[in-house]
Amino acid sequence: MADNGTGGFSDAERAAIKERAAELRAEKGGKKAAAGLEDLLTSIAAMPDDQRVIAERIHAIVTRVAPALTAKTWYGQPAWVNADGKVVVFFHSAQKYGTAYNTLGSEAGAKLEDGVMWPSSYSIKGPLGIEEEELIAAWVAKAAG
Repeated sequence: MADNGTGGFSDAERAAIKERAAELRAEKGGKKAAAGLEDLLTSIAAMPDDQRVIAERIHAIVTRVAPALTAKTWYGQPAWVNADGKVVVFFHSAQKYGTAYNTLGSEAGAKLEDGVMWPSSYSIKGPLGIEEEELIAAWVAKAAG
């Protein structure tokens, strides 16, 4: 990811995402996926800068480690669903729900079951570092199955 001065997507990355949305619209049955991606990107763009940067990084991570998941919004916030349309991973901004932190979570579509207890969500209060991005990538990959 190139730095555009805000830590978010560069202009080139934003253009590539828009191009991918256009490609999805052109594919048979891809209009829904393209609309979902556009809705997700619009949701992220509306977030305050600090939360937007985190959501953009999470979107990039999910797209990289779980390309089979489809982007959409869920309760007006970014989410990624499996082929059955079940939410696997979601991001809730602190602003949207008036909380002290952002939440990266999973739903029933995730494949995280491990014994009798496992993490189903993480609180994110500050910018993501390399360690946090690696943890998120491993968690999303496991959730996506």
